[in-house]
Amino acid sequence: MIMPLYVAREAPKLWRKICSETSVEVSLLSENWKFLLGGIFVQYLHGLAAHGVHYLHRPGPTLQDAGFFLLPELGPERAYMSETLFSVIFFSFVLWTFNPFFFQSKRIYTVLIWCRVLAYLAVSQILRIMTFYSTQLPGPNYHCREGSELARLPPPKSAIKVLLINFPNGAIYGCGDLIFSSHMIFTLVFVHTYQKFGTKRWIKQFAWALAVILSLLIIASRKHYTVDVVVAWYAVNLVAFFVDNKLPELPDRSIGSTTPQLLPLSTRDKDSRNKEEHQRFINGNSADTTD
Repeated sequence: MIMPLYVAREAPKLWRKICSETSVEVSLLSENWKFLLGGIFVQYLHGLAAHGVHYLHRPGPTLQDAGFFLLPELGPERAYMSETLFSVIFFSFVLWTFNPFFFQSKRIYTVLIWCRVLAYLAVSQILRIMTFYSTQLPGPNYHCREGSELARLPPPKSAIKVLLINFPNGAIYGCGDLIFSSHMIFTLVFVHTYQKFGTKRWIKQFAWALAVILSLLIIASRKHYTVDVVVAWYAVNLVAFFVDNKLPELPDRSIGSTTPQLLPLSTRDKDSRNKEEHQRFINGNSADTTD
């Protein structure tokens, strides 16, 4: 009896919160949709480039690799382990970015977080495209080895066949796009983002541990060479450092914060912010003063 009453009382509050948050995010989306659209377009270009390099891939003997020597081979029947862990990391992060719609501790704006995430991804993936088109290595994955029908793609019969990028099979059974690992790009971008904007210390530590475990599973599954994973670790973190230094900090939603914005808010939010800072100036307090 108590539980139904609690749900009946809290449901309208949750619905009002979702509606209120939706209004704020829609306002931000209307101002920042070009940034989001540009980031999504780079995702398509990355998929197109990865599909294109598959036509250039030539299977050959697997290269000598320290990780292959140190880590036991999981085999194709256990290849799902790395994909499962990656899926958990991916969807957990996506759900976290929407937490302002449901929880009171609203520290982030969903739209602005995704603008920053797509900026990390775009720069990393452009570097990745330049790298794997520079030199094509023989893929170590089982379907990329000599004798596999999937190791090489027949010449496309039309431009449409290339532009459609054969999704999702092209992403699952791609060959040639090795240096550096796309799975590690997404994982490290997500972990770095939560490290910077998340609030739970234990989740941050756990997330980095999962990134290390995923790295080992990718190598043990023979989906990438060790160099693909190693390059991803320093390249993505350097990209994140560069982007963070070029873009202003995201606005902190905690009360009384004066953190500058990544991208402009609505006119009403700007006016409210200006009034608040003007009031502090009248009271003799600098807008940059921190506790």
